[in-house]
Amino acid sequence: MVLKNIRHRLPPSTVVKQQQQERLYWRECQRTYTFQPIYRVTGSLMAIELLTAVFHPSAPGQRVSPESYFAALDATERMLIVREQLELLEKWKTKFIEGGMVASVNIDGPTLQAVQHNPLVRQLIARCPWVRFELVEHQVLPQEALVAQIPELGPLWLDDFGSGMANFSALSELKYDYIKLARELFILLRKSEEGRSLFNMLLALINRYCKGVIVEGVETLEEWHQVKNSFACAAQGYYFAHPMPFDRLETLPLKLA
Repeated sequence: MVLKNIRHRLPPSTVVKQQQQERLYWRECQRTYTFQPIYRVTGSLMAIELLTAVFHPSAPGQRVSPESYFAALDATERMLIVREQLELLEKWKTKFIEGGMVASVNIDGPTLQAVQHNPLVRQLIARCPWVRFELVEHQVLPQEALVAQIPELGPLWLDDFGSGMANFSALSELKYDYIKLARELFILLRKSEEGRSLFNMLLALINRYCKGVIVEGVETLEEWHQVKNSFACAAQGYYFAHPMPFDRLETLPLKLA
C-alpha cells in the first residue's frame, strides 16, 4: 500500500521505468533445486518435496523469496519452470520406483489450469506417475471439472493448510489425496493444553476430506513425538533434514533409525 501511494506521486515515466527494472530483476534471477524428505509416523520414507531456491546473480549468496519470484512471472515462464522440475525428477525415475515413494511439486491454480493446454508438460507428467502436485491454497483453485480434463495429474495434494488466507472452504473445492498442515498452525496449537487437544480434533476432521495429514515444519524430537501420537500420517521438517541437493537422494534413508 505504501509503495502504491509513493508511485501515485511519481511521474508516469518514472513509474514505468521502475516497473521495467523490477521485471528485469526477476527475469535475471536464477534457480537451484533441493529437496526435503517426508517420513510416515511409522518411520518409513513416504515422499520428498522439491524445493526451489532463487537468487540474483548480483548477490548469489542471498536467497530471494520464491513466492515473490513466482508471483512476478507470467504463466508462460511458470510453465517453463514446471517443465524444468519434471525433467529433473524424471532423471530419478529408478529411485522413486524402487523406493516406493513419490515427489511433490508446488503449483498454483492458474499454472495448473495452463497445463491442460501444454501437451509437452502433460506428456512429462504422464511419464512421471510418482509426481504429486501440491496446490498452494491461497491461490484460486481450479474446479473439479477442469482437473478431470487432465487425467495425467493423478492425485492432488493441498499445501500449507492453516496459513495465510486459510479456511475450510479449500477442503471442499477439490478432492485431495493428502493435506499438509502448516507449521504456523502446528506451533500455535502446541502452546496450550487446549490447543493440543484441538490439534488432534482438527486432524481428525481434516482426515475426513483426504487419505491423511502431513504436518510441516517438525523441528524437534518433542514435536515429532506429538505428531506420532496424533491423527497425522506423516511429517516433514528440519528434525529429519534440511533442504538437500539432489545428489543426496541416492543415499536418503528409506527408514528412520
